[in-house]
Formats: sequence, C-alpha cells, structure tokens
Amino acid sequence: MHLVFRYLDRADSWLHRLEAWCLSGGILLMALNTVANVFGRYLFSHSLYFSEELNQILMVVVTFMGLGYVTRKGRHIRMSAFYDMLSDRHKKLLMLLITLSTALTLFLLSYYACLYVAKVAQRGIITAALQIPMYWTLLVVPLGLFVSGVQYTLAFAKNLQSRDIYLSFSALDIYDESHSSEGVSS
Repeated sequence: MHLVFRYLDRADSWLHRLEAWCLSGGILLMALNTVANVFGRYLFSHSLYFSEELNQILMVVVTFMGLGYVTRKGRHIRMSAFYDMLSDRHKKLLMLLITLSTALTLFLLSYYACLYVAKVAQRGIITAALQIPMYWTLLVVPLGLFVSGVQYTLAFAKNLQSRDIYLSFSALDIYDESHSSEGVSS
C-alpha cells in the first residue's frame, strides 16, 4: 500500500509542476501582452491586433489549470455549515462521498469537453486575429477538468488510507480558530 502512495505522491508532484508552470506562465504572458499593448497604443498609436484574443485564450488556460491547483491546496469554495456540525466519523464519510462524486463529475465533464473540442476541430474553425485552430485554445478545458478530477481522486484515496480528513492529497481539513473570532468583541 505504501508503494501505491509513493507513486501517487510522484503523480501529485508532477501535476503540481504542470499546474504551476501553466498558471505562472499564463499570468506572466497576460501581463506582458497587456503592457506591450499599452505601449503600442500610447507610443505608436497602434494596438496589438491580437492582444485581446491572446488574453482571452490565456484567461481560459489560467482558469482551467487553476482548478487543479486550488483543489490541490484545498482552497476551493466550500459550503461547510452542515459539514462543520457533523462528528468526525460523519465528516470523514461525507468527505469520501464529496471527493469521489466530484472526481467522477469532473471526469464526465472532461469527457464531454473532449467531444466538444473534437467537434470544433472537425469544423476547422480558426481564431479571428491569430488565425490558429480554435480547438488548440480549447484543449486546456478537458485537460484542466481531468487534472482536477485526478486531484479529487487523490484526495479520495488519501481519505481512504488516513485516519485524518483531507481536503486534498496534501491539505488536511483543519479548522483555523483564529478566523472564527475576527470581528467579534468580548
């Protein structure tokens, strides 16, 4: 069993590098593209004709690759009022249900996104400014959904193996008391 988790840890590490590279690269390129467009507009009176389209593509990359990243860090939005009232045993069972059902849903969405990307590829649609195949810009959607599904699968496996409750493969479900009393006067 420890061998399996060692391989899962390696997979998790590889996915972390992929996500970090896509996120940091995408945000950096958006910033550089925007600055270059501003300089072009104000110094040379001409905007970069592809700037808006490139930023839209990069926003899709950052959004869908960000899914796996926030899942890995346990930073996704949670509605936890009901969950917080449960005993640890019931929290564990609910977390297993949440991670498994979310993983399956994300894998299904990834499958449908692949079908959609294939239809776009068949139609031969190209982007207006950059003149690149539209499906290239959409490939990150099924990839991001799939990576996030893998992250939830890893969280499910970790919760099966551990006595503790994990939000992700590496993030424990720990309630931070320092945030609960903010704004409350004694």
